[in-house]
Amino acid sequence: MSKRTLISSGSPNEPVIGFSRAVRVGNTIAVAGTGPMGADGKLVGPGDLYAQTKQCLETIKAAIEQAGGSLADTVRTTVMLTSADDWREAARAHGEFFSEIRPACTFVVVTGFVNPDWLVEIEADAIIADA
Repeated sequence: MSKRTLISSGSPNEPVIGFSRAVRVGNTIAVAGTGPMGADGKLVGPGDLYAQTKQCLETIKAAIEQAGGSLADTVRTTVMLTSADDWREAARAHGEFFSEIRPACTFVVVTGFVNPDWLVEIEADAIIADA
């Protein structure tokens, strides 16, 4: 049986909700929906979809690395937006991280997030080929 490694976000809500920022089992890493929160627990880029998307992706990158992978191991991302109007700003930030990696990617529009100031939330899956 493969070892299960939990990667913490540091959120005090983890044990209350029962979640981890990421989970690694074997060579697979699943990163939970990630909002645009900085290390200080504050919203990054209020009203700025591009800045919020970059923050989400930085947090995802750190979680994958903490789990023993790299961004190059990412095979899927899901970008959830509250509005399709500025989707190109989220796509631009996504492309800055993934233009060479090119994971399977889906953009969806949702009615909202737990934090109403979030414009985006992203989840990702990675598979470490050599693990």
